[in-house]
Amino acid sequence: MSYSIESITESMGARRVGSVPATIDWLLTDSRSLSFPEETLFFALTTKRNDGARYIPDLYARGVRNFVVSEESYRDIESGKLKPTANDQSPVVNYLIVPNPLKALQKLAEQHRGKFQIPVIGITGSNGKTIVKEWLHQLISPERAIVRSPRSYNSQIGVPLSVWQMNEQSELAIFEAGISEPGEMRALQNIIKPTIGILTNIGGAHQENFFSLQEKCMEKLVLFKNCDVVIYNGDDEFISNCVAKSMLSAREIAWSRKDMERPLYISKVEKKEECTVISYRYLDMDNTFTLPFIDDASIENSLNCLAACLYLMLPAEKITERMAKLEPVAMRLEVKEGKNGCLLINDSYNSDLGSLDIALNFLYRRSLVNGLKRTLVLSDILETGQNTPTLYRQVAQLVNSRGIERIIGVGNEIATCAARFDVEKSFYPDTNTLIRAIERGELRLENEIILIKGARKFGFDALTEVLEKKVHETILEVNLGAMIANLNSYRSRLKPEAKTVCMVKASAYGAGSYEIAKTLQEHHVDYLAVAVADEGSELRKAGITASIIIMNPEMTAFKTMFDYKLEPEVYSFHLLEALIKEAEKEGITNFPIHVKVDTGMHRLGFAPEDMPRLIERLKGQNAVIPRSVFSHFVGSDAPQFDAFTRQQIVNFEKASMELQNAFPHKILRHICNSAGIERFPGAQFDMVRLGIGLYGVNPVDNSIMNNVSTLRTTILQIRDVPGEDTVGYSRKGHLSRPSRIAAIPIGYADGLNRHLGNGHAYCLVNGQKAPYVGNICMDVCMIDVTDIDCKEGDMVEIFGDHLPITVLSDILETIPYEILTSVSTRVKRVYYQD
Repeated sequence: MSYSIESITESMGARRVGSVPATIDWLLTDSRSLSFPEETLFFALTTKRNDGARYIPDLYARGVRNFVVSEESYRDIESGKLKPTANDQSPVVNYLIVPNPLKALQKLAEQHRGKFQIPVIGITGSNGKTIVKEWLHQLISPERAIVRSPRSYNSQIGVPLSVWQMNEQSELAIFEAGISEPGEMRALQNIIKPTIGILTNIGGAHQENFFSLQEKCMEKLVLFKNCDVVIYNGDDEFISNCVAKSMLSAREIAWSRKDMERPLYISKVEKKEECTVISYRYLDMDNTFTLPFIDDASIENSLNCLAACLYLMLPAEKITERMAKLEPVAMRLEVKEGKNGCLLINDSYNSDLGSLDIALNFLYRRSLVNGLKRTLVLSDILETGQNTPTLYRQVAQLVNSRGIERIIGVGNEIATCAARFDVEKSFYPDTNTLIRAIERGELRLENEIILIKGARKFGFDALTEVLEKKVHETILEVNLGAMIANLNSYRSRLKPEAKTVCMVKASAYGAGSYEIAKTLQEHHVDYLAVAVADEGSELRKAGITASIIIMNPEMTAFKTMFDYKLEPEVYSFHLLEALIKEAEKEGITNFPIHVKVDTGMHRLGFAPEDMPRLIERLKGQNAVIPRSVFSHFVGSDAPQFDAFTRQQIVNFEKASMELQNAFPHKILRHICNSAGIERFPGAQFDMVRLGIGLYGVNPVDNSIMNNVSTLRTTILQIRDVPGEDTVGYSRKGHLSRPSRIAAIPIGYADGLNRHLGNGHAYCLVNGQKAPYVGNICMDVCMIDVTDIDCKEGDMVEIFGDHLPITVLSDILETIPYEILTSVSTRVKRVYYQD
């Protein structure tokens, strides 16, 4: 739903500074999640660790014009400390000034919730909230249009953002509510106002700030103050007593496996090898369903779902049919290859006993396949409310039960309990100390499957990066200043409102994606684009917050895209359906996608005549939303294809406007690549895509603009070789005279094409041409330096400032792209700005 900036100002009781006309569709608290700047209202929240106001200049540069700020932050803006600028002019912005931006966000969500008279399910408890929510969606969504919390958005910030998603099409809402301190649930109850309440269970998670479990349970029950019905496990005496003390006026569906008088009686639970058969009686009717899980937690979660479905009058036969097809909620474990024959399982998202048990089970099953030694890297487990000895006694029991052979502890608390672990062990006060021990060789990890499990504050992503690190002598020098000069050169040809997508796929055309992306982000490009999700996730882990497009999304990587907010290209109905299904399974709504139209390339894309069907499908769901529509030029760099290119523009104009006219929000349109920017300036539309031109090669005439990448190595050894001898494998290097032959540490495994050998090409030694002699080997090649004054250790230029990459591409009868992207990841990148 859309609101005018005036109505939002009034709803929050804000003081408005600025008079920019605006319609707001999207609320934003995390700058990394920006997708639709034109219709976004950013709340500059202040937390213990961060101040959202510091992101205002960056968001302004990315197109956001509406901000909610505190009085203190606005004073910083007025003083110039945080004020964004636009071409050295005062920016045109709406500031909504409030005493507390978080309270304003919650108040706005309350006002929005008040516009709907539909069933709203509120779910709280210590564990299982997300699973119950997602399973309810799987069970009920065929009948009703459901809006629900994205992932586990159950906090003081997440709940209002979830409720904001309610719209005119919503027929049922399902929201999670989580708390960590007394007094928090009142605010969430005012926002959610559930009509149906589900209490999953009460356990030790986030117990630290509560005097007792009863205090925490009573706080959670505040959510159900005005509910029509409350669902919970009636066999749990503790919960039942708390519900009785809370004096809720709601009807209760306290399901039971013991009491036949309960409205929902579970008469039989029969676990089989891979499923559980559950029989139940509700309103004097007996039925049975099969659950495709056998663990106790899943059984309890399914019974909470059963009660809600029965209350909402979902027919028993449909419950039976859909329970059998329930899918597991995705886990956050990542598996990667490590150094020295190791396999890494990265689960550094959180750390508690429940998730540790799941991760250890995953580790154990993986180790059975590859036979590697089982190692656990574990940080202190925080915020459990348990005393340290008791907590780590339980951890030691889990470690023992899963056959862990080695534990590496990080943190002061786990170290005090070292004696409890009867396995190979070592302990470190913090992550940096552990990393130093690995880098110095004091701690050796070899042929091990390593679970890296820690709370976020320990920064285990840095540890994972070290365990994956690759080094090599040969270096690729990357001139970041030259790249920015190329960016600005193209920007100078754009109309002021045109946005820019910069290609950083294939490791930024070989230059190294992180440093390139970081630099581009600092220069406020609107989008980055990579080929596959893994490239995007690595950028996110490295701290890149700019919007990222995935140009070749793989169906196995949807979870990665959701986790790291990576926006996929969608080019077919098959891909679209798979993406929608996975998004709905994950609890994702309004996930931005980029629609590709085939206007003549005939590689990937929807045909223009597919637009009506595509529009109908997109309007029939709320999992994804088109952020942009685009196409690819076939030959914009070549005059002989100009007629074809102009027809592509006509085809794209028609198809893209058909899509835009079907939706009220702004859908960005783009077709121009680097050559198109130069040769077809009238086709800039809303956005352009910069590829090879960014990296210094003019695609129109193959000239070098500002050279970005220089591949260098050094001379390892020089030897005198008689004229009658040969050099290299298969004796291919025939000499015509006694020669000085230098060996350099670069080969085809580094990206030096074998076809350059045997005198077909040359490199530069001290500015002079040194031909390649004989076959290029995997890791080394030989060059003739007979007439060059040089010594061992001297620098060798393979391509770069003095030897244009186009010389090599012309010799190989290929394009510069291939040369650049062939440079191996084992080649060290060195970055500088001239």
